[in-house]
Amino acid sequence: MSAPALADSLQPYLTHLRDERRLSALTCQHYARDLEAFARWLTDLGVHDFSTVTAEQVRSWIAQGHRRGLSPRSLQRRLSAVRGLYRYLQREGRAKIDPAADISAPKQRRRLPRTLDVDATAQLLNAPDNAEGDEPMQRRDRALFELVYGSGLRLAEVAALDAADLAASPAELRITGKGARTRIVPVGRQANQAVAEWLRVRDQMAAADEPALFVSRRGRRLSHRAIQQRLKALAAERGLEQSVHPHMLRHAFATHLLESSGDLRAVQELLGHADISTTQIYTHLDFQHLAEVYDRAHPRARRK
Repeated sequence: MSAPALADSLQPYLTHLRDERRLSALTCQHYARDLEAFARWLTDLGVHDFSTVTAEQVRSWIAQGHRRGLSPRSLQRRLSAVRGLYRYLQREGRAKIDPAADISAPKQRRRLPRTLDVDATAQLLNAPDNAEGDEPMQRRDRALFELVYGSGLRLAEVAALDAADLAASPAELRITGKGARTRIVPVGRQANQAVAEWLRVRDQMAAADEPALFVSRRGRRLSHRAIQQRLKALAAERGLEQSVHPHMLRHAFATHLLESSGDLRAVQELLGHADISTTQIYTHLDFQHLAEVYDRAHPRARRK
């Protein structure tokens, strides 16, 4: 197999990721970039067939990335891309072993996600509107952000919603999240009311053939970037000192729910996490909040 053909042979796997596993376009781009870099590395070593790759070669590739300053997360993603490739090659009978199976990337220090406390969330979502000339957009934004916070949606998930998604049962939504995993999430009373108010005026903005629930001034599906900009502007308008992005509302949903219920497994299901270890970060957020209360309130904790 010639050198260019090694990278070319990735195409069936990348098509598999897109069409069979239904990964997002961005995830497919990341995997393609990582695997193409892997193919170039192997070509430079004189390797022209994935079935002959050794664990030592994979380890050297990861070590090279580490020396170049790639983050532990990027290195973990590289390994994940290679392992996924070899699962596919083994399934197709084109490789006998996965040379990346027993290789670990440097551990990444897990940073706590930035979130909003209950008061800041209420300040963001409950403050009265004072721009009377843009009523449809105000209703749209209120419905959009109430839904993100009330149901714990990702940015991509809320942007992908169609108006028909709420037709069957306004009290719940069927969401297709990462890895094409489907989950049912409840729609709270305030979000339900805000969406209903938006739907009454949606047709004033939406193009006749546009299925999206949330649309722009041009009548087409609201982009991720537009949602981010609208939330940032709303936070500034409502007097929040910190910059706010949509994922902070999802973090707030998880944190506030866990603080009230203590039910980690339920929060995992509502967030659509495949692994509960991903959800456990919110237990650290909860403890951090409790520790701050303790430091402020306990006589033996207060500093003079």
